Parts: sequence; structure tokens; C-alpha cells
Amino acid sequence: MSGTLDRYVAETTHEDLPFRMNLELNVVDQDTIAELGKYAEGPEREEFALEALKIGVLTLRRAVATMDADFVKRETDRLLTSLGKQLQTHAEHAKQRIEDSLGTYFDPENGQFTQRVKQLSSSDGEVGKMIRSLVEGEDSQLAKTMVSHIGQTSPLFRMLDPQQANGLLGTLKKLVETELKQQSERFTSEFSLDNAESALCRMLRELTGKHGDFTNNMKLKIDEVVKEFSLDEENSALSRLVKKVNTAQEIITKEFSLDNDQSSLKKMQNHLETILGAHIKSAADFQEEVKLALRELVTTRRVEARGTLHGATFEGAVLEFLAQDCNPRGELVENTSDRVGLIKSCKIGDAVIELGCDSAAAGARIAVEAKEDSSYTLSSAREEIEKARKNRDAQLGIFIFSARSAPELCEPLRRIGNDLLVVWDAENPATDSHFKAALEIARALCVRSSQAKEHQEFDFAKIDKSILDIERHVQNLDKIRTSAETIRSSSDKILERVRIDQEALDRQLAVLRDCLGDLKATLGTADTEATAECES
Repeated sequence: MSGTLDRYVAETTHEDLPFRMNLELNVVDQDTIAELGKYAEGPEREEFALEALKIGVLTLRRAVATMDADFVKRETDRLLTSLGKQLQTHAEHAKQRIEDSLGTYFDPENGQFTQRVKQLSSSDGEVGKMIRSLVEGEDSQLAKTMVSHIGQTSPLFRMLDPQQANGLLGTLKKLVETELKQQSERFTSEFSLDNAESALCRMLRELTGKHGDFTNNMKLKIDEVVKEFSLDEENSALSRLVKKVNTAQEIITKEFSLDNDQSSLKKMQNHLETILGAHIKSAADFQEEVKLALRELVTTRRVEARGTLHGATFEGAVLEFLAQDCNPRGELVENTSDRVGLIKSCKIGDAVIELGCDSAAAGARIAVEAKEDSSYTLSSAREEIEKARKNRDAQLGIFIFSARSAPELCEPLRRIGNDLLVVWDAENPATDSHFKAALEIARALCVRSSQAKEHQEFDFAKIDKSILDIERHVQNLDKIRTSAETIRSSSDKILERVRIDQEALDRQLAVLRDCLGDLKATLGTADTEATAECES
């Protein structure tokens, strides 16, 4: 039951949790009773108990996370070791194949690539013949092309002939001579003193007028700048800057000195030492509390494993799972483990499921028997569940083996007549599909049994096929999951197979629900017609 609660807490978000939960506990541990007795009965004792329960839950959650991390690390290391060996073997084979293939093509002596290159590059090769045909001889394609473009009769040759007055060289010479002459005359006029408007004359006039003013102003500016950068002047900019720098340096030195008790660095050191000491003490206290809680938990589980309380815990987990699955459907789950049934002085049959009014077999009963006892075999389990059906006046029976004590070679889900045998692990969510499939099959068989009694015709081929398919896929899931846990190197293929079978299982469950829905709609229509006939 503790495993189911852990999963429920881990899978449920704060938005899904109820705002309030009432819990009534019967405390038998003497240490716990002694601590609770220190507080007065009432709100004070309840507040202390709630705080203790919260600390225990948080401690167990952290311990479970640590154990899961260690398991993942061990399995990951083993997977990486196996994968490394396979990759090394594959690399050696691939290297050998590549060397053989490259040797066939690129061997310097006998390689196919080398032979082909020799054939192409030899003097008698295809490339040599083609080049000679294009460039050798006066009638070659290269010679004809050169004559047509740069020969004596070509337009280019005539254009570049210096004897041609209208040629390129003659025209270019005339243009250059004209442009140079114009530029020379313009440049000479700008630098002539005879021309009063020339650039040279204007520059001389401006320099002569401004030289005197510039000399006087420059001397005054230089004297002012020298004073500002002189340390001899007390109020100069440089003297004021040096004073501020010295003052700031003294302040910074004092604030970052550990010798000064009032410095910021010393205060920060003291504060950090105080926080670190408190944290170390808190961590040590928490570690001791966790050790004590884990020691008590291990002792409690060992006691449960040796006694009958462990079986009672498994039965409680089964009842909780039934409540979670059946209550949303409007089905009634009744705990009958401590109640005598139809057989005198017989309490066999831990729970009874009664189908709700929305089902096509409303009122049908399913007896459930849960055992975590290694002494039970398949034969004794069949006898037990058959007796439970009779004792609880049920049409179907489900016997649930605990995965810890199930017989060897026992299939995860098996149907024998009106009884179903299931292997379920309360702490392994992967086996929940076995339990859910058994419940769906039991509901379908109840519908079939109800319709057979009322002598109404209905095609149950789809239901039978879905039940058989569900049983087959559940068995495949168990085998594949076992392989996935032992052969990590093939995990991708195995997990893909698990996914395919899981999807097929979900589809068959959907088909089964659709068939039951159609049956319910058919029966509802028939009841409506019968009612109408009676009223008419």
C-alpha cells in the first residue's frame, strides 16, 4: 500500500489534490505514543502530529529519489560498458572492410583507380590524343582561333596599329595632349603672384592678418593650461584630483581590511560564518533524523515481511486500486475481508465489485481475492477464487497474486472459465495494466453472462476477440519488460515493441468499451420499446 501511495503522490500535481483530507490513525508504537503524550490532547497534540507526519513524508520522498538515482547510475554504467564493447567490435569490422575496399580502388600497383589514371594520362591515352588534336598543327582549332582574333587581318590588330591615324593610339594621344595643356595653364594661374585673385595671393593675405592675434591668444591659453596641471598650485585641477584619489583609496582600504572590525569585508565574513555554522548544524541534525527514520522504516518492513501484516498491506493496496478504478464508473467496491459470506463461518473473498446502473449488466458482482503468500499454487488459487465466488454470490472472480510470492512460470494474466488470475506488483506501475485488463475482461464477461440469461441475441465475437487479444498482449508486455530489464543493449527495439503492444492493448480496450456501449444502447432501446408497448 505504501508503494501505491508513493506513486499517487508523485503523479498527482497540487492542482489535483483535495483541499482537506480527514485521517484517523490508531498509534501502537510506544516511542510515538510517548512523544504524543507530552502534549495536551486537542489542537496542540494534533498540530504536533501533523508536523511529524509532514517531516516523515518529505524524508521518505527524498530517500526514494536517492535510491532511484543510484539504480539509474548503475544501470547506465552497465549499458555504456556493453555499448562500448559493441561499438569497438563494429569499428574494427568497418575499418577492415574500408581498407579492403580502398585497396581495391587505390592500390599504387594494381588499384582500379591507378590503372585508369595511367590510361588517361599516358602519351597514347585519351586525354593526350584529345589535347594534341586541339593544339598541334597550323590547322588546329587553337591556331585558327588565335589568327581570327589577334592576326594581322583582325580588327584588334588594325585598331592597335600606330601607323593608323584614326586608330586607338592616335586618338588617345590627341586627347591626352589637349587635357594636359589645359590643366597646366589652370595650375600656373592659381600659383602666380601676378594674379591678385589667385589662391596663393589670398592665402598670403589671410596669414599676414591673423598671425599677430593668434600668437597672443596662444600664449595666454598655454599659461592657463600649465597652471591647471601643476602640483605647485593648490587649487589646480590636477591637485584636486590627486586629493580625491588619495581620500577614496584610504576609504576603500579601510572597508576591505580584515584587521578593521567595522569594515564591510569583516562584517560580511562574520555573517557568512554564522550562516554556514547554522547550515552545517541543520544539515547534521537532518541527516541524523533521516537515518533514524530510515532505520525504523527498514525495521518495520522486515517485521511486516516476516508476519501476517505484510499480506494485509497488499490487500489494502488492492482495495485502494479497485476504489480508484471503479468509483469513477459508478461501481460499488465493498471490503468483505472481515465479514462472513453465504458459506457458514467463511470469510473468503476480500472484496466485491458491484457494477453500476450505467453498465449493461447492472447489479452483477465480481469477487476479488488478493494473496501475498508463496504457499499458494495455481490449483489452490483456482479453488480459493471459486469458493470466494460462491461465498460472495458473484458471477465472476479475480484472484490477484503478489509479484513477490507468485508461483514460478505464472502468466501475468490468465482466464480460466469465469475466473481470472492476475500477477500484480503494488510498487511497480508497469503491472497496473494487468490489473486494469482483468477488470475490463471481468466486466465484459458479466455483460455476456447477463445477456445469456435473458436470452437476448447479440454478437459477442468482437468481445471474445478483444478479450483474447488483451490476454495475448498482456503476456507479451510481461515478457518484453523482462527482456528490457536484462538486455540493455537492445533497449530501443524492446521499448518500441512495448510501445506497440501497449497501443494495441489500449485499442482493444477501446473496442471492448465500444462494444459494451453499443450493447448498453441496444438494451436501452429495447427497454424503451418494451415500455412504450406496455403503455400502449
